Amino acid sequence: MSNSLTSPTALLDFLKSKYPSTVSSSTSEADLPSLSHHLFPSSSYTDNEKVETSQWLTTSSRLATPDEDEAKHAERLGSLNIHLSTRTTLLGSKPSVADVALYYRLAPAVKSWSAEERTGEHGYHHIVRFIDFVQSAPLFSLSVKEEDKVPIDLNDIKFVHKPLDAKEEKERKKKEKAAAAAGDSKISLPVGKGKGQDDSKPGKTEKAREAAQNTEGKVQGAVTGDNPQQSKKEKKEKQPKPQKQPPKEAPLSPCLIDLRVGHILKAINHPNADSLYVSTIACGDPPGTDNTSEYEGQIVRTVCSGLNGLVPLEEMQGRKIIAVCNLKPVTMRGIKSAAMVLAASPRLKEGEGDYHKGPVELVSPPENAKAGERVIFEGWAGEPDGVLNPKKKVWETLQPGFTTTQGLEVGFDISGVPQLQEGENAGKPTGKLVTSSGGTCTVKSLTNGVVR
Repeated sequence: MSNSLTSPTALLDFLKSKYPSTVSSSTSEADLPSLSHHLFPSSSYTDNEKVETSQWLTTSSRLATPDEDEAKHAERLGSLNIHLSTRTTLLGSKPSVADVALYYRLAPAVKSWSAEERTGEHGYHHIVRFIDFVQSAPLFSLSVKEEDKVPIDLNDIKFVHKPLDAKEEKERKKKEKAAAAAGDSKISLPVGKGKGQDDSKPGKTEKAREAAQNTEGKVQGAVTGDNPQQSKKEKKEKQPKPQKQPPKEAPLSPCLIDLRVGHILKAINHPNADSLYVSTIACGDPPGTDNTSEYEGQIVRTVCSGLNGLVPLEEMQGRKIIAVCNLKPVTMRGIKSAAMVLAASPRLKEGEGDYHKGPVELVSPPENAKAGERVIFEGWAGEPDGVLNPKKKVWETLQPGFTTTQGLEVGFDISGVPQLQEGENAGKPTGKLVTSSGGTCTVKSLTNGVVR
């Protein structure tokens, strides 16, 4: 595969040749993410879809790069194949410039794949189907010549995956749920007894004895006026249910804030806000975590940060940062942000207004730190809250204690948090921000700065 396939200039030339009336000679590389609505005017795109399109443009470039690590390249292809297993296009059903870019960059590789790589048991069936769809569908209007198309032999299928019937799957889950419920309420029978020996079914003799006792009781009741059956019919007096005790509230501590090492896989300008970046950050979340998605085989969070104009965009790419991971997600100009990137800035002087002019420096974990590694302040060990309750203002209360030291280390100083200056915490020294593996988090040059 040629390195030219990864070049934005080469992709632009391809788009100009296929869409000459839409992609003009003045179109630049910076215009690539916004070309979708020009190429496909009948489709409209949300802010999240615009961000996703930009991410897929980057991913398609990486897929076209001859990767020294074959395992990593196979992992990326596998992730793409899974993504396309439930989608017609990269965005689901809408066409975008990212589909055309992926076709341009991946078609030469697919053309050289063996039948086993294409349709074998561990082949990339859905990538092959996607390539054929883009090169043939009138929706994309690529007008690819037959000799240039990736040849697809519909009769050469090495392995057929059984399709999942949604109705059958729903019925199966329903039956499993019913069976589990029935299993919980079923009364176990004695083991090792035959039908005639079942204690739960009295024999004729026992039934006759019970009948005689009932008759005797009724006669006695008629004489004395007592009703021996009354006690059976009387309802048991309901006992009041014990009140659930509210969970014990954890004492105020910086450990309540879920700080982790994050790895920025990609950062772009926010499509609707000049002061914001939109970053794709791996924070070590397990699959299925709320407000996460999958990107290049990793579980990631989308994070908006007000660093545009303060930190160069190139400085945001592919680097490790410290992320606050348990703030309640907020939507910032149309894009939901699920974490916050920690950065340091100079402490304001008395009477000085906070105009966010900078300088600003990102907080850096140790070089060997891994994405998702927990970060805590020394002397403040403990478990973080799941999601911080905005009404309790835990972050707003504790953040003034986040600072930088003369040694350029990030620390927590209780002098900034009056609520912690009494009792057992009184006189506590500044605790350095350290990873669970023992390294210290630092900044480049700002001392006695504010970290937020």
